[in-house]
Amino acid sequence: MVTLEKVREAAVRLEGVAHRTPVMTSGAIDDIAGRQLIFKCENLQKVGAFKFRGAWNAVASLSDGEAERGVCTHSSGNHAQALALAAQMRGIAAHIVMPDNVAPIKLNAVEGYGAAITLCEPTLKAREAVLAELQRESSAVLVHPYDDARIIAGQGTAALELLAQAKLDAIITPIGGGGLLSGTCIATRGTAPEVVLYGAEPAGADDAAQSLASGELVPQLAPDTICDGLLSSLGKLTWPILRDHLAAIITVDDDAVRQAMRLLWEQLELLIEPSGAVGLAAALSPSFQSDAQRVGIILTGGNVDPAKFFQQ
Repeated sequence: MVTLEKVREAAVRLEGVAHRTPVMTSGAIDDIAGRQLIFKCENLQKVGAFKFRGAWNAVASLSDGEAERGVCTHSSGNHAQALALAAQMRGIAAHIVMPDNVAPIKLNAVEGYGAAITLCEPTLKAREAVLAELQRESSAVLVHPYDDARIIAGQGTAALELLAQAKLDAIITPIGGGGLLSGTCIATRGTAPEVVLYGAEPAGADDAAQSLASGELVPQLAPDTICDGLLSSLGKLTWPILRDHLAAIITVDDDAVRQAMRLLWEQLELLIEPSGAVGLAAALSPSFQSDAQRVGIILTGGNVDPAKFFQQ
């Protein structure tokens, strides 16, 4: 079970190791949104994404005996980078399963941190099967990308910081497997229960929105979106937390995500990957029906090739 105490313990482990990322605002974007948006810039975190928070909390929590076995996971990129760096910092082995269509910028980063990479078909079923075999062969400790109490607690520290940096009425966080948003729920409910919580999700991978609408966990089957970090299904740990705490999940199409990326670049000079920009896209969507005047948005990562999205 993940509690506010666990999030605070994670914050202690991360102190002096992870960056306390800044918040930024833009008057031009506020004018478009019709409210003030406060951006938590996790694109400026180590490995360029919030994922380092959970990865370091997990790796730092290992006993010496567990650490000797190394760690393993599957990831399309940012969790892979984060776990590889965290393992390197502790001096232990990292075994990473990645889809064979992973962005080169992310593959190169994982290799640069010294992890052993195994490529597989780009499906969740293939990832999980290859990871299970790798874990049997290596005896490495599994650090799941999101459905892990240590990961959820670590990710929750981003919201804990944000709430200390700004007075908010609402928070919007992207949702893939739900680790960050689950941690955000726990940190927010424990410290600022009046703040309303929203998820942001691409329409081409809207299993979380379907799940919240139906009240039952709906698996991700055939995602189709440029938001490559938001392709996972919710987990057994994350789903109940989200079900019990979210006001709504706003879905947006890929064109809206591209527009949000460009807006962040033009107005704040922030290079944000599609998965990280979906929160702003949601805040600008007509579907975001809220009276909140001060909305915190976690920009989750910036690992993207700008030429791919900003072609003239």
